[in-house]
Amino acid sequence: MVAYLLAVPWRAGCLATDSLGDSRLAHDLLNQTAVMIKPHLMQWFAGMVPDSKRLLLIIWPFLAIVILLVELAMLAVDVLSAGRAYVSGEGLWSKAQKDAVYYLMHYAQDKSEANYQSFQRAIAVPMGDRQARLELEKRSPDLDVVRAGLIAGRTHQDDIAGVIRMYRVMRDVSYMEKVIELWEAGDEYVLELQRLGEEMHAQIASGKSERSLAPLVQQVHDINAEITPLSDEFSYTLGEANRALRRQLMMAIIIATIVLIPAGVALSRGMLRRSEAFERALRVSEERFKLAVSGTNDGVWDWNIITGDVYYSPRFRQLLGLTDENSLGGFELVSRMHHEDQPKLQAALQAHIENRDPFDVELRMVCQSGEQKWFRVRGQAVRDDSGAAVRMAGSISDINEKKLADAQLFAEKERAVVTLASIGDGVITTDESGKVEFLNPIAEALTGWRYSDARGMHLGGLLKITDESARQEAADLVDVVLRSGQGVTMSTDVVLVQRDGTEISVNVSAAPIRSRSSEIVGIVVVFHDVSDERHFAARLSYQASHDALTGLFNRNEFERRLNLALGNASKYDQTHSLLYLDLDQFKIVNDTGGHAAGDELIRHISKLLQERLRERDTLARLGGDEFGILLENCPPEQAMRTAEEIRQAIKDFRLAWAGKPFTVGCSIGLVTIGEGDHTLAEVLRAADTACYVAKEKGRNRVHAYSTDDVEVSFKQGEMEWVARIQKALEEKRFRLYAQEIASLHPTIGAGTHYELLLRMLDEQGNLILPGTFIGAAERYGLMQAIDRWVVTTAFETYAQLSTRKHGRSIETCSINLSGASVGDDGFLEFLQTQAAIAGVPYNAFCFEITETVAVANLTKAADFIRRLGMLGCRFSLDDFGSGMSSFGYLKHLPVDYVKIDGGFVKDMLEDPIDRAMVESINHIGHVMGKKTIAEFVENVQTLEALRAIGVDYAQGLVIARPVPFGTVDIAKVRIAAGPFSRT
Repeated sequence: MVAYLLAVPWRAGCLATDSLGDSRLAHDLLNQTAVMIKPHLMQWFAGMVPDSKRLLLIIWPFLAIVILLVELAMLAVDVLSAGRAYVSGEGLWSKAQKDAVYYLMHYAQDKSEANYQSFQRAIAVPMGDRQARLELEKRSPDLDVVRAGLIAGRTHQDDIAGVIRMYRVMRDVSYMEKVIELWEAGDEYVLELQRLGEEMHAQIASGKSERSLAPLVQQVHDINAEITPLSDEFSYTLGEANRALRRQLMMAIIIATIVLIPAGVALSRGMLRRSEAFERALRVSEERFKLAVSGTNDGVWDWNIITGDVYYSPRFRQLLGLTDENSLGGFELVSRMHHEDQPKLQAALQAHIENRDPFDVELRMVCQSGEQKWFRVRGQAVRDDSGAAVRMAGSISDINEKKLADAQLFAEKERAVVTLASIGDGVITTDESGKVEFLNPIAEALTGWRYSDARGMHLGGLLKITDESARQEAADLVDVVLRSGQGVTMSTDVVLVQRDGTEISVNVSAAPIRSRSSEIVGIVVVFHDVSDERHFAARLSYQASHDALTGLFNRNEFERRLNLALGNASKYDQTHSLLYLDLDQFKIVNDTGGHAAGDELIRHISKLLQERLRERDTLARLGGDEFGILLENCPPEQAMRTAEEIRQAIKDFRLAWAGKPFTVGCSIGLVTIGEGDHTLAEVLRAADTACYVAKEKGRNRVHAYSTDDVEVSFKQGEMEWVARIQKALEEKRFRLYAQEIASLHPTIGAGTHYELLLRMLDEQGNLILPGTFIGAAERYGLMQAIDRWVVTTAFETYAQLSTRKHGRSIETCSINLSGASVGDDGFLEFLQTQAAIAGVPYNAFCFEITETVAVANLTKAADFIRRLGMLGCRFSLDDFGSGMSSFGYLKHLPVDYVKIDGGFVKDMLEDPIDRAMVESINHIGHVMGKKTIAEFVENVQTLEALRAIGVDYAQGLVIARPVPFGTVDIAKVRIAAGPFSRT
C-alpha cells in the first residue's frame, strides 16, 4: 500500500517533467492525483486506527512523505510552467521586435500613421517586459507594476505569478544570470528602436525630407542586424536553462524520495518507543488540567520543558479564535507572537527559569483571524531535585481593550504636549473663570512669566494686550469669549506688554473650550510675535519707494509723483519743470576707484542736490548715475537757473578717494510741464532726449527740450548707432566674454558655471560695453538679431570647448535674452535648430531674463520658460529684488536660479537693510526651491558674508574677471582665491 502511495506522486512528477509543452495540464493532473489518493488514505485509516494506535504512529510519517512528495511534484510543475512562460515570452518578445522593425520601415516609406501606431503596439510588448524586469530588480518591487508590465508583454495571466517567483528566487543562478544579461542587452536595442521611432515620427510630423530620414532608417537596419544574433543566443540560453532546471528538479525528487522513506521509518520507530511512556503521563495530565481550568476565564497552558510538549486549555484556544480543527504545535506563545515582543518573552522566560524571577509579561499575539491582540501571560516553573526547571504552567489573559485605551490616552496626551511645545505660537489655556491652567514654552518667553508662577492667575493679569494706536488696554479676552460664546481675533495694531514692561507686536486669538455637552469649560488663547514681520513690512514699504544707496526716492515713487503733477498741471493750469540729470565721466570713477568710490560719489552728489532744492521739490535717483528732479510750480526761467546752479555745483565738487581727486560733470535735460495732455512716458522720453542732446553737444550743460531741434538730433544719433550695430553684425565684430559663477558650498555644483557677456568691437578694434549700444538696439528692434548671434556663437563655442582634454567640464553657460526674443514665437524653433546643428545638450545652458522683461509680460515669460525647461534648459531671473513686485511674481516663474541684484550685494556689509534684503531674497528663493546667485561680489569679506547667509553661488571680480569665451581655461580664469575654496 505504501509503495502504491509513493508511486503515484513519483509518476505524476515524471509526467510533469516530461510534458514541457503543457505544464498546466501536468499541474491539473497532480491535483487530480491528490484528490484520488485522499479517499484511499481516509478509508485505510478508518480501518487501521481502531485496531492499534501504535500502528498509527508507524503510518503517519509515510503519509507525511506522500504529501511532501506530491507537493514537491507540484512545485516542479510550477517551476517548469514558469520556465515555459519564459520561453513563450521570449518568442513573443522576438516576434514583437521584428514586427516593430517591419512597421517602422513601412512607416518611413509611406508615412502612414497606421503603420506608426502598429509600430507602437509592437514595441509595447518588449517595453512591457522591460518594465517588469526593471521593477523586479528593485529591493522591494511593486508587484502591480510587474504584473502590468508582463501583461503588456502578452504573458498569460496564469503564468505571471510563476514568472515573478522564478525571477526573484533564481535571479542569481548562473544560467538565469546569463538569460537576464541577454534580456538586458536586448532591451537596450529596443529602447534605441523606440527612440528612433519617436524621432522619425517627429521629423515626419514636422515635414522633414526623405534625406533627413535616411540616417534614422539606416540605424533601424543596424539595430535589426545586431539584435537578431542576440535574440538567437537569448532563445538558446533560455532553452539550456530550462533543460538544466528540468534535470535538477528530477534529481531533487529522486533524492527526496530516497532520503524521506528511511527517515520516516526511523522516526516511526522512535515515536513508537516514546509513546508508551508518555501515554500514561498524558492521561494523568489531562485529567488534572481539565479540573483546574474548567471554571477560569483565563486560558491555561502547560509546557513540558524537557519534551517541548504544550497543553492548551479550551479557553486558551477560544482567546486566540481557534477551533478543534486548528492544530497547535510547540510553544504557541512563541509561534503566534508579534516579532517585536519575542525578545521580551525570551528574556522573561530565561530570567524565570535560570534566576527564578517572576514570569509576568504583556505581549501581542496573532489570532486565527489575523488580528493582533494584547495578552498578559503569567507562569510558574516546576523544578527537579537539582533545581532545574522541567515543566512550566501558567495562564493567559486578554488585556487588549485596556492596552488600546491606555495607548490612545497616552498618544493623545503626548501629541498635545509635543505639539504645543514645538509650535512657534504662544498658547495659554484657562478654566471657565479665566484662571491660567497651562502655558507652553513660547508663551513663557513672550509674556515673561514662568508656568509655575502663572498657574492660577487670571488671564488679564498675565496677558496684557494694548491697542497701539489708541494707547489703551484692549477688551478682556475672557469676558469677550464668555459673553459671545465664539472665538475672537485681534491682529491689527495690538502689542503685548511683557512682565518687565517691554512691548512686542502680536496677533492674538482666543476661542472657547467646550465639553461634550457644549458647555464652555475653558478658554485657549494663541498669540504670535509679529514684530519682525511688521518691521520688515515697513522696511519693504520704504525700499519700495526709496533708493537703497542714497535714501532718495526711487524711479517708481518719482514716476508716481510726476504723474500726479501732470494731472495737476492740466487740471489747475499749473506749470512744473522736470530735470533729468546724467553724470558725465562717472564710469571713469568706477573704473579707476572701483564701485565703492562711485557709490561714495553718488551719495555726495545726492546731498549736494538736496541742499539746492526747495522742500516741496522731488529729488529721485532713477538709475546708476541718473537723477530726476520735479520742480513743482516752477516756470521755465526759474527752472533753468536752478538747473545751471546744480550743474555748476556738481562741476565744482571734488571727491578725494584713496589719495586721488575725482571730478564729474553733469548733463541736464529740462522739460516744461504745462497745459496739454502729456503722458508720463512722453514727458520722461522728452527729458531723456534733452539730456541726450546735452551730452551730444559736449556734456556738462543744460538743454531745454524742444521738438523743433532736439527730436531730429536725437533720431540721427540713434540711427547712427543702428547703422553701426547692423554693420558690426555684418562684419562679425561682436564678441562673447565669459565670467565665472562659483559655488559657495562644497555640496553644490560639480562643474563650472559661466555667464556669457556681450561686447562689440568698434571700427578701430576697441571694445564697446553693451550699455552703450543696447538701448539703441532695443528701441529699433535689433535685439532679436543680436540674441540669435549670441545663441549661435555660444552653441558653436561650447561644442569646441567640449572637445578639449584639459581642465574640468563646463557644466553651465548662462545666456542673457532680451524681451524681444522672449516674446518672439519663432525664437524657440531657432534655438532648437542651432542646438541640433552644434550638437550641444540643452541642459548645459541657462537663459537669463531680467525683472523688467519678466514683469512686462508675466504670462508670456512663464510660458517661454516652461517650454524651454521641457527641453532641459534652465533659467535665471536677473537683477532680482529691484522692485516690490519681485516676491509676488517669483512664484509664477519656473526659474532655477535667482540672481540677487548687485545693488544690494555691494553695500551689504555696511548697510543692514541691504543685508536684510539679501537674506530675505535668499530665504524666499530657497523656500521656492530655487538656487541663489549674488552679483557684484568684489571682496573676500562680502564673499564670506554671502556664504554665511547661505547664498549658493557668487559672481564678481573676487571670483574671476571676464575673459573671451573661446579661450576659457579653468586653470587660468580664476584669480587668487584667498580663503575661499570652490568645489
